[in-house]
Amino acid sequence: MNLKTVHRLELGRIYYPTIFLFICAIVFSAVYSISIGQVHIPFSQSMEVVLHALTNGHLGSVGESEAYSNIILQVRLPRVIFALFIGMGLSLCGVVMQATVQNPLADPYILGISSGASLGATFAILVGFGSGTMLAQFGVAFGAFVGAMITTAAVLILSSIGGKATSVKLVLSGVVVGALCGSFSSLIIYFANDAEGIKTVTFWSMGSLASSSWDKVPIMAVVVLAGCLILLFQHRVLNTMLLGDESAITLGISLSTYRKFYMIITALITGTLVAYAGMIGFVGLIIPHICRAIFGSDHKRLTIASVLLGGLFLIWADILSRTLVHNVELPIGIITSVIGSPVFIYMIVKKGYNFGG
Repeated sequence: MNLKTVHRLELGRIYYPTIFLFICAIVFSAVYSISIGQVHIPFSQSMEVVLHALTNGHLGSVGESEAYSNIILQVRLPRVIFALFIGMGLSLCGVVMQATVQNPLADPYILGISSGASLGATFAILVGFGSGTMLAQFGVAFGAFVGAMITTAAVLILSSIGGKATSVKLVLSGVVVGALCGSFSSLIIYFANDAEGIKTVTFWSMGSLASSSWDKVPIMAVVVLAGCLILLFQHRVLNTMLLGDESAITLGISLSTYRKFYMIITALITGTLVAYAGMIGFVGLIIPHICRAIFGSDHKRLTIASVLLGGLFLIWADILSRTLVHNVELPIGIITSVIGSPVFIYMIVKKGYNFGG
């Protein structure tokens, strides 16, 4: 039995228990998250209310205070679900983008998607797109989503000029288009005579789950779960991408076609998440690296582990954003950056594994 086979057996022993541990931690963290805040609710009471809601009244109870039930079900529970799906989506996109562009520094924003979304949101806020009666609620979200999708289309077209879209051309096209979108965003802010709008843009760019509500959960859930369903079964192609284009050609796989397909899917997911929660960095960057260090580079294991750990990570980032400063909610993007930066620096210094190895 060679070392490679032994390594695979060792990973198999820890993989499923770890995945089970992640799931249990997500359940515990979700209940704990809805228990804390300006109004403290006992953990057992929160569990009772959630069970009562999930089983349609067959298990659990609403407790003595109906106010607790309203706080949990109408305010905190949709926020926890928001955090879970956003963490799952950003981590999934990070895994796919790092394989697609063969770059360990890739995350959902490397191809200019975030810059396009930022431009769309800035335009919606400062030009007044979101002030109409029909689009008042979804104007900023719609603007961010449209900006992300237009940027994606521009990157795809630019990277395809003169031949097939390679990983290098995708990265370079994303950098150029992202810089252009950033310049236009700055230009709009510079000429805008709207102090409140500029404040809104600044807060949105830091990321926040404050806009979470039940009416937005279905769209986010459908987009993220559909993306997971599609990309979780692409592990063979993602593994092949780590070998490079020449190896893929010998296997009869057209990586250029798959790159475009994956980019459209990740842009759809990232555009939706950014539209609802603003810019939340480092999740799609550090979570795949942590899981790759634990489970290796096989995307059959890596993708599922990253999705679960990403959801767990963002739930706790949201908990910290609400509890670190008394009676003040910090933008969640600040929390993820403060946590993510030292973790990523530690991983660079340690050099405990090689990307794709």
